[in-house]
Amino acid sequence: MLAALAGAGLAVVMAACGSAGSTGAAGSHAAAGSPAPGHTGGSGRTPAQRAQPGGGTSTSSNARGTGQADAASGNTPRGFWNGTDSFAMPVTGSGPYREPVIGGSYGGYIGMTGNWAHWQGCGGGLVWSAANARQAAANLATYHKGIGTAVYWFMAGPGVDPNYDGTVAEAVAWGQQQAVRALGNIGSARYYPVVWMDVELPGNAPQFTPAQDNGWKVVYTSPCSGHVKTRHIAAAVDRGVIDGFASYLTAHSSYKPGVYSAPVIWRTIFGTGAAASIPGLYEWTYHGDTSTLAHRPSGWCLTNTSICAHFFGGQHVSDSTALMWQWSGGGGTRNGYGDFDQINGTRTP
Repeated sequence: MLAALAGAGLAVVMAACGSAGSTGAAGSHAAAGSPAPGHTGGSGRTPAQRAQPGGGTSTSSNARGTGQADAASGNTPRGFWNGTDSFAMPVTGSGPYREPVIGGSYGGYIGMTGNWAHWQGCGGGLVWSAANARQAAANLATYHKGIGTAVYWFMAGPGVDPNYDGTVAEAVAWGQQQAVRALGNIGSARYYPVVWMDVELPGNAPQFTPAQDNGWKVVYTSPCSGHVKTRHIAAAVDRGVIDGFASYLTAHSSYKPGVYSAPVIWRTIFGTGAAASIPGLYEWTYHGDTSTLAHRPSGWCLTNTSICAHFFGGQHVSDSTALMWQWSGGGGTRNGYGDFDQINGTRTP
């Protein structure tokens, strides 16, 4: 999701702050120069403003309904949609809107509603394309195509919690605090019913985070310092942050919790034991990412290739909780445009 350079998504590879080996960072979900999301509601706003997080209700159907997929026009199989995320993409048409480059209806946009580093005063960048959000919302509300606009929160692990004490209880509280802020940023707007927790190891992405691993693997002297204090966090403590965010979100809103990550990242943070299992959470993966746009996605695989989506935390493509796949622009790849996603609209909660 992080570090867009020269108009193309780029997520760097990092050595995870003292852990063995290197891991690919999650797909490029941010871009330099993108506008920060608004935090105020109210009426009398422009369509672009209403499409921003906290900018008021764009349409009630945007968060609670899903249009009919049009397989004949490039979205295959029926029920799947092509979409984009994060920084601005050249969506074509004047309504109904078309997916850039690969064609088909524009099936959805997923943008950043907040960044933990920005929230903590560390200067972390925010990424939101008001134009793409408006286009995706219009396609659903007016033309009954796609899933509309969705949002994600760039998550902080326990290692950048200013009150870190090594306990699961404090990790849960830290996750709850992030959910409070995410919901505050969303405000009265109505989006796709899943709010995504962006869980990744971004490496050298100082424009978005001062912590090499977002605090999932090591403990820092303070949220913004970038200086390591302790080089170990138990998987159960990491999991506490996820549980805290998810429990607060469901208790205080109608939104459902979901996680954006990839198998290698998930294992690096949560291991392979009980802390890694998330059977009740929705998922958006970027495993199987590719730089080429020559092969279009169809049913979780790219046509005429062996590249397919793989989910994490014990989930698989056949599970009803497997909702999205970032098939290009993630994992450190550059395709010349940005991030492309495939969305299973039939599984919208």
